[in-house]
Amino acid sequence: MEAKQRAVQLRADAYETETEAEKDAISAIYAYEEVLSAKNGKKTRASSTWQLIKRHGIISAVDRAINRPAEPEGYSSLVDMGLADYALEAVIIRYPEIFSDDAVKISQDRIKQWTCP
Repeated sequence: MEAKQRAVQLRADAYETETEAEKDAISAIYAYEEVLSAKNGKKTRASSTWQLIKRHGIISAVDRAINRPAEPEGYSSLVDMGLADYALEAVIIRYPEIFSDDAVKISQDRIKQWTCP
């Protein structure tokens, strides 16, 4: 688990960001790629998310991405890998002042749904 966390952190550290929130968001995307890669059995990029970032910037892209349908199995995989703090929802809740009210509400609802039986 620590190796996965370290790998995510190293990749995020290499990505140029302006704020701690942006760095956390990039870390979340790299963690999501770890989940995709494990699921697919080969290295897999979060292509559509990177395209959003290129077009709209990191924070706006995360705000938009959170409006996609939830993937509870993705969150479960993050938990299993010791990467739950890297869920986009967790990042949004840590920095509610820079995301839309809708994104914050969606994130709070999802995490509550995923963590409460």
